[in-house]
Amino acid sequence: MMQKRDYYEILAVNRDADEDEIKKAYRKLAIQYHPDKNPGNKEAENKFKEATEAYEVLRTPEKRQLYNRFGHAGLENSGSDFGGFGVNLDDIFGDVFGDLLGGFGASQRTPKRGRSLQYNLEVTLEEVIHGKRAKIQVPRIESCPTCEGSGAKHGTRVVTCPQCHGRGQVSQTQGFFTMSRTCPHCRGEGEIIQEPCSSCAGKGLVRNTAEIELNIDKGVDTGFKYQLRGEGESGANGAPPGDLYVVINVVPHERFQRNQNDLITSAKVSFVQAALGGRIKVDGIDGPEVLDIPPGTQYGTQLRIANKGVPHYRRSYSGDLVVVIEVETPKNLNATEREKLAEFANLRGESYHSEQGGFWDKLLGRNDEDE
Repeated sequence: MMQKRDYYEILAVNRDADEDEIKKAYRKLAIQYHPDKNPGNKEAENKFKEATEAYEVLRTPEKRQLYNRFGHAGLENSGSDFGGFGVNLDDIFGDVFGDLLGGFGASQRTPKRGRSLQYNLEVTLEEVIHGKRAKIQVPRIESCPTCEGSGAKHGTRVVTCPQCHGRGQVSQTQGFFTMSRTCPHCRGEGEIIQEPCSSCAGKGLVRNTAEIELNIDKGVDTGFKYQLRGEGESGANGAPPGDLYVVINVVPHERFQRNQNDLITSAKVSFVQAALGGRIKVDGIDGPEVLDIPPGTQYGTQLRIANKGVPHYRRSYSGDLVVVIEVETPKNLNATEREKLAEFANLRGESYHSEQGGFWDKLLGRNDEDE
């Protein structure tokens, strides 16, 4: 009897290789030597069996420990089920390949949930403040209404595949291996459509545009996401549909900036109003608002009008309207206005520029005639 090769040598890995390295090495060999890819090639079949046996041992900590200490003899005397070559390929391929080689022991008839979709919805600041009932048009894959998702022409039926008897797989025994693969007759569906539906060409699914309504809550902001369950694409083989995610994008406003739930705007006041105080009207999101200007207000001062901003999400109160004050410097003064301002400056001991001569000219006793 031919002596068995070292398992680490077969997989071309070091003795301290971790689980991922061993799995990666086996995946490469299994793809290369699988009998489905090498029909009638006895050498490839033997290498495939050899690699599978090596992987079965090295992937199992207890078996690997025995093999490291005692070699092949340790496995033969251990009572391990592998000693009798009870290799479950479905288990191995499910561990190594998952869906990568779909058809190695995994039926394709498993119901598959529909794909979830995302829809980006633009709304105005006014709509965020007052709320809105929105209608959106969403392109999506839906169950065919003509055949109700069966894929079969009306009046006909789907029949069980005669080759795999509805399993979606066919099995083949080679030595001590039993391998399952996708049924070539029904392509893993387990059923055959003899007369396809003309609307969906037998797929059971069609592309459609759905009109969906949703309420835009007061106070939402850019990036807010609604999850509409079951409004995504239809599932396959009776699986539920996916979800629809509606992502909010608030369009920038030409007059207001939003800071969380506050609205920020600006207002101009005169020099006198800023100094003595007063009352002005400012533009709010819903119309004019009255704002009291305290005496001595400086340029850039922020004044608030309570509860005139953006509503808090699902709350009964709102943020504030924040008004940034811009003090206007008077221009094109007439003679009387200049005189009064000059008197004011003199009372405060402030220097100023006079059209009849600069302040420093007067202080130095100079005038235009001295030029």
